[in-house]
Amino acid sequence: MARRNIPDNIEESPKLNLSWQSIKEALLIFKYVRPHRNAFISGLIFIALSSACGMSFPYLLQKLIDSHAFKIGEHLVTTTTIAAIMIGILILQMVFSFMRIYLFSIVGEHAVGDMRKDVYSKILAMQMDFFNQHRVGELSSRITADVSQIQDAVTSIFADILRSILTFTIGIVLILSISPRLTLLMLSVIPINIIIGYVFNKRVRALSRGVQDELAQSGVIVNETLQGITSVKAFSNEWFEIGRYSSSVNKIVKLAIKSGRFSAFFVSFMSFTMFGTIGLVVWYGSSLMQQGVLTFGSMTEFVLYTAFVGGTMASFAGLVSQFQKTLGATQRVRKLLTEITENVIVTPLKLDVNFKLYGTVKFDNISFSYPSRPDIQVLNKVNVTVNKGEQVAIVGPSGAGKSTLVSLLLRFYEPDAGTLYFDNKDASSIPLTHLRKQMALVPQDVFLFGGTIYDNIAYGNPDATVPQVEDAARKANAHDFITGFPEGYKTIVGERGIQLSGGQRQRVAIARAILKDPVILILDEATSSLDSESEALVQEALHNLMKNRTSLVIAHRLSTIRNADKIVVLENGTVKETGTHDELVSIDEGLYKHLSRLQIMDV
Repeated sequence: MARRNIPDNIEESPKLNLSWQSIKEALLIFKYVRPHRNAFISGLIFIALSSACGMSFPYLLQKLIDSHAFKIGEHLVTTTTIAAIMIGILILQMVFSFMRIYLFSIVGEHAVGDMRKDVYSKILAMQMDFFNQHRVGELSSRITADVSQIQDAVTSIFADILRSILTFTIGIVLILSISPRLTLLMLSVIPINIIIGYVFNKRVRALSRGVQDELAQSGVIVNETLQGITSVKAFSNEWFEIGRYSSSVNKIVKLAIKSGRFSAFFVSFMSFTMFGTIGLVVWYGSSLMQQGVLTFGSMTEFVLYTAFVGGTMASFAGLVSQFQKTLGATQRVRKLLTEITENVIVTPLKLDVNFKLYGTVKFDNISFSYPSRPDIQVLNKVNVTVNKGEQVAIVGPSGAGKSTLVSLLLRFYEPDAGTLYFDNKDASSIPLTHLRKQMALVPQDVFLFGGTIYDNIAYGNPDATVPQVEDAARKANAHDFITGFPEGYKTIVGERGIQLSGGQRQRVAIARAILKDPVILILDEATSSLDSESEALVQEALHNLMKNRTSLVIAHRLSTIRNADKIVVLENGTVKETGTHDELVSIDEGLYKHLSRLQIMDV
């Protein structure tokens, strides 16, 4: 069966050496095969039947050539009957092969479909630190390349290996029964082929790895160039990037040609030894025929069985190589499926009234370092209280720990020391999914999904009605610009919302948050990158959003948080000052006053 094509931007699964441990880990596959075991077992039966049909054909051909009638029980089988039986066996083999491939396809598609769902659900439930340590392309590869490799194993590789083992074993037994001397002559060439095949395969594999590495490097150049196309054109460096890419492509061509030269020599040599062996067998067999030890039909039967055995041996190296890739893919998928996840619920959930929030938040003596940088303390004994319905702003220089507070509030991470409270209850006592359902985040860099504007707003509440979505858009000052598009709410926003301006994306994000109707609202520098006109519209939308909600606002522009109920000033992970705007600007040599002066000077 043809192998699936893996997309060029996804790295191919590397091979894993055969070992008892790696084979044990591969048994993960059968967890997903088990629900479809009846179809799987039936497929195995059809493998055996198909192999039996194939192996019986040379035997019947020998009887036909030698014009031997033979008995089955009391019935005499003539040459005409033999020919009819051969046609019948060919038809049966066609049916058996069809059923084998069809049944294994059913098992493979269902099993791997279930595996893909599990892997995707597992990835979405991972802790935030997991995403900081793994590239998006790597995780995508687990779902695409690795799972596709496993699918190949279920649908074809496993069946092909089993069929090859059956064909090889039965073939050796049969040729031994025909002529032990010819069999020993044929088998004497096998060790030479195995040794030469191993040496060449090792060399070709090393060259192939070099090609793959250089392909990956050329892919990096393409990605960097296209992502930074503005800088490329601004610096007139098209020639430089073309030169970088051309140099990488030239290396690929050289390595690929070298690999092709080795492969061509190997294939030519194997072809020479295979046909040479057949010629040697026929030459020696002819002498045995002259001696009357073999008939022409027996000689033909032996050659056909030898071809079966030789073909099986030729394909076995490739099958083992594919199986090694499957072991590697299974090991990585298994590792992913055993990772520690957040305790989130990945099915639709109605909010439990026992976990309903009222809006009080308290950071009590919080200290924190990121798991990837345990030696750098980001927050040090931070104490912040946000009362119900209060608007609290968090300000400070870059690196002060403002965004880290947001991450802890959403429980993307757990504090190293101290306790986070919601309504005087330890945050750890509230299930994560129930907690996050009552919070909304409007970030500085808004991410919109590649669907319609309507879909992106409805993401805040997938059960919302059309009037509710439009009402949220009006409150976010987004309805007018949305209806100004020819397709209105059905306008496609493009990848990451590229079809919309920065202010439009922010207002769609605010509409999404309004539709969610959160108890606690988090604004992470939501207007810092906007022009004055867009900022005015977004600020009005934010004012509508913050009404009667507990709001935590991370601010870059201090002018936007003058009316906050409380301003917390962070510096180097500690609370430096706390108070209202008027209180803080009255502090001589205060950090907030200093930051305010800098922004006035910038203006």
